[in-house]
Amino acid sequence: MQQLPSLDTIDGGYRRLRYVRYADDVLFGFCGPRQEAEEIKRQRGTFLQETLHLTLSQEKTLITHARTGAAHFLGYDIVVLNNNQKRDRRGYRSINGQIGLQVPMSVIRARCALYCHYGKPAHRKELLDQTVYSIIVQYQAVYRGLAEYYQMALNRYQLNRLKWVMERSLTATLAHKLRLSVSQVYRRYQTTVQTPEGPRKVLQETVEREGKKPLVARWGGISLARKIKGVLNDIAPQPTVKRSELERRLLTNKCELCGSQKYVEVHQIRALKDLEGRGHGKAPRWIRVMIARRRKTLITCRKCHQDIHKQWTDGRCILE
Repeated sequence: MQQLPSLDTIDGGYRRLRYVRYADDVLFGFCGPRQEAEEIKRQRGTFLQETLHLTLSQEKTLITHARTGAAHFLGYDIVVLNNNQKRDRRGYRSINGQIGLQVPMSVIRARCALYCHYGKPAHRKELLDQTVYSIIVQYQAVYRGLAEYYQMALNRYQLNRLKWVMERSLTATLAHKLRLSVSQVYRRYQTTVQTPEGPRKVLQETVEREGKKPLVARWGGISLARKIKGVLNDIAPQPTVKRSELERRLLTNKCELCGSQKYVEVHQIRALKDLEGRGHGKAPRWIRVMIARRRKTLITCRKCHQDIHKQWTDGRCILE
């Protein structure tokens, strides 16, 4: 008896159609036979072509059974839940027929692949010339963006796999940069901080600044608990003083070549194309750094800045 539904699920005359639209993405929820769903799809295609002069993409317009498949919409997998063992306080089945949001496993696999080499987490050599502060900030920004976007997902905990891969890649990158072992990286940067969900172990780098608040970069400390009433705020906050990337790099007050904090200056070139073909082989390190970052500016100390100009004559670099 517990396997029998409490409502009539074979009412031949029952029909419901709901839809949601975001920009040019539309999702229809239809309760009825597949033949009628095909007819709705055909009528929609005819309307778009004859009235709006638009073409309906047959490859992207799919009809999926809600119980056996998932509809992909705005990065989420949308499914209909069915579990006869899940019950409320009264003993009634509580989730059957409810709509659930899930993180697509393909998204997690694709993100993990960016930080892996031959299937294993690996360091990112394009970040080795950046500061420890910048490296941690970049990793945390990517992970926080995904964790916040999927805060309403039922299986948000699956992002733990991505966190593990990114953390192994982060520690490997720092180990290669600082010429340390991974365990030494953890001993140097790991600390415990208090969060709204309790104490969490994180990797943290603090840049002290004389007369100013220190800059703090932190990896981790983000809870993966589902937020049923979560709000996706995709509007970037507008600071009272909006600083450019160059200003933020200057605020670290550190040479991006040797790490010195004395007499910090900015080296700028006319265009990156002037460095084309010189970022490999025996090219000076400052050229490789600028090409890797795709920036025409480089924060240097006075000594490094003078060395750069010694290697640059009439717009042409003298290779080491």
